[in-house]
Amino acid sequence: MLGEADGAKTASILERAELVLTSDLTLIECERVLIRTTSSKALSEADAVDRRAALRRAAEHWVLLRLDDEIRNRSKLPFPAEPVRTLDAIHLASALIGRGMVPGLLMLSLDRRVRENAAALGFDVLPD
Repeated sequence: MLGEADGAKTASILERAELVLTSDLTLIECERVLIRTTSSKALSEADAVDRRAALRRAAEHWVLLRLDDEIRNRSKLPFPAEPVRTLDAIHLASALIGRGMVPGLLMLSLDRRVRENAAALGFDVLPD
């Protein structure tokens, strides 16, 4: 959410959520963003340490979906609004598997293509 227009709104949604279910991939991507922003000097090492700690505290309360065979296999299939990038396919497949575990699961994404596909797959998509 670094620098994203809806970053504050997204953080608020996560703080209020009863349940956050996400892919392992989310944590990997968060770490990669912190590495990129510190290596480019857009974020100080001290700020990155603080953000890693905040992410760890938040993620302790999240349900993480492992990248198992079911998610990998669904990721290989088409989605309603192709083309879909590989990592986005994993997020969408994870959401579909998660919805099987949690009926009424909402999708939280700032990515236009993920949002478009999630809506086409029947998810309510946040932020509004």
